[in-house]
Amino acid sequence: MNGTTHSNANDRPLGSLLRDLTHEVSDLVRSEIALVRAETAESISHAGTAIAAIAVGAILGLAALMIALQAVVIALAEVMEPWLASAIVAAAVAALAWFMINKGQNELTATSLMPQRTARNVQKDAQVVTDHLQSDTPAATSPVHPMTSTATAERRDLEKETRR
Repeated sequence: MNGTTHSNANDRPLGSLLRDLTHEVSDLVRSEIALVRAETAESISHAGTAIAAIAVGAILGLAALMIALQAVVIALAEVMEPWLASAIVAAAVAALAWFMINKGQNELTATSLMPQRTARNVQKDAQVVTDHLQSDTPAATSPVHPMTSTATAERRDLEKETRR
C-alpha cells in the first residue's frame, strides 16, 4: 500500500453518510431546478410560435371581413348576385382563418408546455431512491451517484439545445 486508506461506506460514521446524502440531495434539487428552467424556456419559445400562428389567423379573419365588404362592392357591378359573390369569398377566407387559429390553439395545449424531460428525470430519480432503499445498499458506495449524473447530463443536453 502507498499509505492511503480506501474507506468503505460501511466503515464511515453515520454523520458523514448523512452529510453526503444531504449534499447529494441538494445537488439533485439544483440540477432538477436548472433542468426545469431550461425546459421551460424551450416551451415558451414553442408557445411564441403558436401565438404567432394565432395572430396570423386573427389577421386573416380581419382580411375575411375586408374582402367580404370589398366583394359586396365589386359584386354590384357583376352579373352574379352580389350577396353570392360576397358569401363565397368571405367563406373561403373565414375557413383559412379558422384553420390557422385552431392550429395555434392545438399547439398551445397544456401537454406541450409541460417539462417532459424533467418529469422523466424525477421519475427516474424516485426509482433509483426506491431501488437503493429496497436493496439496503448505501447510495454513497458508488463514485458517481446515478441520480445526480442523470439529472446533470439531461440539464447539460437541454442547455446546449436551448443555446442553439
